[in-house]
Amino acid sequence: QVQLVESGGGLVQAGGSLRLSCAASGSIFSINAMGWYRQAPGKQRELVAAITGGGNTNYADSVKGRFTISRGSAKNTVYLQMNSLKPEDTAVYYCNVDRMITAWGTKYDYWGQGTQVTVSS
Repeated sequence: QVQLVESGGGLVQAGGSLRLSCAASGSIFSINAMGWYRQAPGKQRELVAAITGGGNTNYADSVKGRFTISRGSAKNTVYLQMNSLKPEDTAVYYCNVDRMITAWGTKYDYWGQGTQVTVSS
């Protein structure tokens, strides 16, 4: 089956950096857009950043200039470089694929299990 596996979360002081990774595994033929969402306690899940197969990017206003999303050369991996982290960035971060073609058919709105990012003040 297809899996999205995230890594790179952890505890960091304000002003520090973290790099999140998400790898899609399984019999995947193509992936469209990939993105990162986050959900803080008591809040709705929100888009952090997204990147299309062609490399076009989109960022939440709150992270522009601090976070950078990129994809690996194999296009089945997405990264989120997070710099100048703030306590309000604390959340569970989820990897998302909007559409991918796999050996088991087309999968839509596929999610990873999430990785915790905690920024201390």
